[in-house]
Amino acid sequence: MEQKAPPIAKQGILSLTIKDKSALYAAYMPFVKNGGLFIPTNKDYALGDEVFMLLTLMEEKEKLPVAGKIVWITPKGAQGNRAAGIGVQFSEQDGGNVRNKIETYLAGALKSDRQTHTM
Repeated sequence: MEQKAPPIAKQGILSLTIKDKSALYAAYMPFVKNGGLFIPTNKDYALGDEVFMLLTLMEEKEKLPVAGKIVWITPKGAQGNRAAGIGVQFSEQDGGNVRNKIETYLAGALKSDRQTHTM
């Protein structure tokens, strides 16, 4: 009987640019420990996959490197015309740096009732 090798986690760099506050609000997941972002994608991922993102926020020139893991998956063809994609929880490695930056941009909007990509 032939043994199959265990599946290798799909490592990859996700590049994400968020240019305005409403897009950032829709993508940000404040309810996730360390914060997280919803990233629209049609690629297949599994819960727990480790990913690395290069995030560009608003008009900033530098890309923010963020490691994370997938904690949410919205499949293609999901109910309610929701965008297909993944929710990535930020790793503790950056010490809340990215989360703090996002929450500074969203100051005042986080308690809003507006719909997001996740909840």
